[in-house]
Amino acid sequence: MPVDYDDRMTAPYDASNAHDDASVRDNRLVVAISSRALFDMGDSHELFERDGLDAYRAFQIDHEDELLQPGVAFPLVQKLLGLNALSGDLPPVEVILLSRNSGDTGLRIFNAIQHYGLNISRAAFTSGAPTSDYIAPFKADLFLSANAEDVGRALRAGVAAATILPSTAPQRSSEQLRIAFDGDAVIFGDEGERVSQEQGLDAFHANESQRWAEPLSGGPFRGFLAALHRLQAAFPAETSPIRTALVTARSAPAHKRVILTLRRWGVRIDEALFLGGRDKGPFLDAFGADIFFDDSPKNVESARRHVATGHVPHGFSNR
Repeated sequence: MPVDYDDRMTAPYDASNAHDDASVRDNRLVVAISSRALFDMGDSHELFERDGLDAYRAFQIDHEDELLQPGVAFPLVQKLLGLNALSGDLPPVEVILLSRNSGDTGLRIFNAIQHYGLNISRAAFTSGAPTSDYIAPFKADLFLSANAEDVGRALRAGVAAATILPSTAPQRSSEQLRIAFDGDAVIFGDEGERVSQEQGLDAFHANESQRWAEPLSGGPFRGFLAALHRLQAAFPAETSPIRTALVTARSAPAHKRVILTLRRWGVRIDEALFLGGRDKGPFLDAFGADIFFDDSPKNVESARRHVATGHVPHGFSNR
């Protein structure tokens, strides 16, 4: 007998408790981002790793008036904040800076924010301590960081989070915000992935065919996808400034359960690519993703050659 949808959403991953309760939060979309994801700070970070905090602090102060260059997630942040300029009943978008810099060394970061005209006014500088403790007070729907430790802590706290990987992908010329997601262990739970890796692909297809009417459980990015949908719902589908895609290794017959689950959730995905194990990178390039989220280390290595990519260290593939 299929498990009831409401029962399934309490396990194994329930991000809704803290982030989907409309009674305790408004409809704004809040994205928290680290300074190294927003700006290119590779040289200064290497200095910190090699020579320590004092050398890093002296470097940042000495170069305080030198402009930081955009980082991997900079175009994404620009497009997110650009949504606030659109007319209509669009819920507001807010970007919060969370940085392991101190307030002293963080001055260079805010100089860059001001130079590029980014409407970011809230920040937390922790002087080397983990930043993830401040995600919940800021009510963030998404956390992006170059620090895998902070990302892991955020995921364990029930927040959609991803490690932004180095990428040489070109900036997209389209003004439309395009975000792509993997399915299992990202939007959905990782039960299917467990079956596939432990018992093989045939067992996975048999399981999905047998349970086609049973909605999939929610993964760590279900809440963020719902927040994006609230923004999309303010526009007709054909003129929306946001376009989403599901890019998954699933193929028929495992596609049916995915489609019916999204329908049950009332969430719109504009494009669904069921690749049956094909390399995702070229498809993400064709979609023109501003960012792609995937749990598989193998998939993110392929994807980051084509588009900005966030690794979601969650689920069976990241044991």
